[in-house]
Amino acid sequence: MGNILIISENKSFLITSMQAKLEELGHRVYVAGNDVSEIDKITVDLQMMIFFAEEKIVADKKILVYLRDRVDEEDFVIFSIGDREELDEFAKAIPKQFIKKELVRPINTNELVESVDTFLKDAENHPKKKILVVDDSGAMLRNVKSWLEDRYQVILANSGAMAIKYLATNHPDLILLDYEMPVCDGKQVLEMIRSEMEFSDVPVFFLTGKNDKESVLSVSSLKPQGYLLKTMEPEKIVAIIDDYFEKQ
Repeated sequence: MGNILIISENKSFLITSMQAKLEELGHRVYVAGNDVSEIDKITVDLQMMIFFAEEKIVADKKILVYLRDRVDEEDFVIFSIGDREELDEFAKAIPKQFIKKELVRPINTNELVESVDTFLKDAENHPKKKILVVDDSGAMLRNVKSWLEDRYQVILANSGAMAIKYLATNHPDLILLDYEMPVCDGKQVLEMIRSEMEFSDVPVFFLTGKNDKESVLSVSSLKPQGYLLKTMEPEKIVAIIDDYFEKQ
């Protein structure tokens, strides 16, 4: 079932009741307040965020920027709850495609729980493959996400360290790994991936600007699934990934 994060200023009876009902249905529910450090500690692979667009939170630009970056990186959906004015303010900060439902107060807890459960069960019955894209270039990350997000759930990491942190609690179906990164390059990241039992079997394609034999041979012992040149046409990259999953 799904991992759900509820964000609210106060852990009210409504929040407690909603959490209990969702957990009875088999979902894992995490609750956080209006504190970035508290939210950041929840590192599981989220399927949904239920966001209570209360006055104090929607006025906090730091939280809104953090949530915008996180939903863009991790590709989960949001149900937002609040007064019309608060919902509109929240929607200005979060990319429109991620807000799947807006609910204007007052809300019926049972109807909300049923709606969340139905949405997550449908997503579970029609799952997208998860692809972790690792690249130090923000522009490249955004480009790859735009090419793949219609077919796949795309998670973004802008460094090797962020990728390893994600892998500690999540298991993607494929990793697209930049070969040349500062501090910890693609070869070092792949060495760490292959050395950890929990995620050593995750398939990896290198994203590279190089097309030389020496680079390919230097990592052949680490058994990457292949190499994708960044200079390829996007349609070609998508076709190669589609073909890989079809063969699996």
